[in-house]
Amino acid sequence: MEKLTVSAAPHIHSGASTNRIMLDVIIALLPVSIASVVIFGMKALVIIAACVITAVVSEFLFDKIVGKKCTIGDLSAVVTGLLLALNLSTAVPVWQCVVGTLFAIVCVKCIFGGLGHNFANPAITGRVFMLVAFSEVAGGAMPTIVELEASATPLEQLANGGVVPTLDKMLLGIHGGAIGETCIVALVLGFVYMVVRKVIRWYVPVAFIGTVFVCYLAATGGDVLFAFYEILAGGLFIGAIFMATDYVTTPITDLGKIVFAVCCGLITFIIRYFCAYPEGVSFSILIMNILSPYIEKWTANTPLGGSKL
Repeated sequence: MEKLTVSAAPHIHSGASTNRIMLDVIIALLPVSIASVVIFGMKALVIIAACVITAVVSEFLFDKIVGKKCTIGDLSAVVTGLLLALNLSTAVPVWQCVVGTLFAIVCVKCIFGGLGHNFANPAITGRVFMLVAFSEVAGGAMPTIVELEASATPLEQLANGGVVPTLDKMLLGIHGGAIGETCIVALVLGFVYMVVRKVIRWYVPVAFIGTVFVCYLAATGGDVLFAFYEILAGGLFIGAIFMATDYVTTPITDLGKIVFAVCCGLITFIIRYFCAYPEGVSFSILIMNILSPYIEKWTANTPLGGSKL
């Protein structure tokens, strides 16, 4: 008698495997990765290599040590390492990149059971860990293709009333900051690719970024230019496009995704506007990752004939 396989409905396969989705994310990250090397020099490539290699090797060794099936073939470790690297400054020493990546892969991802079981986005959690543990993570690095005297990022300049870069430099990434957060043009290219490939829902990043924009419009009495600078500065675009859309750590319902994104935008605005810390994207996504199961429960559709609990 042939083996009978019983599984829960539905029994339709979308045709999208995990490694196919992860490969699409990697392809979407290629424009900003190339831009980071062009803008910040070879040190950016060193940081990317250090994080990606550490992510893959640490996951491979963890699987071997605990006797699990090797999972590096799904490419999720590559995505985690690449995202973490793009959220770092070239001022970060390589050994700190290694420590932060080890924390993201081993402590946040592998110990909780691997891909699909982590409670928060590993790259975001790794960056927050590094922000707390080290001091050079977010800003301070200047582009190598221009000569700049100050080391302040646009967010710091906005907060302190300093002279900010022109809009064309903001869009092209010719200013200080983390290597993957500055070039908005490259990030938007990645966003368009993932939307076309149906890897992410377009309205999630739009809701996140739009919420921050609207909050600054309200707070500044309708200063459109200031609000526009705020959404272009910092890690808002890379966080909204590549991390607030994570399948595992965000709600699965459409309404839940919108609630998640809007709340991320509100928390980002509160941290930036009312607190001494100039950036809030990483903390907002991490907080909402923790609340994601509750949002998913509150926004779940009631089955036909079922009763509300």
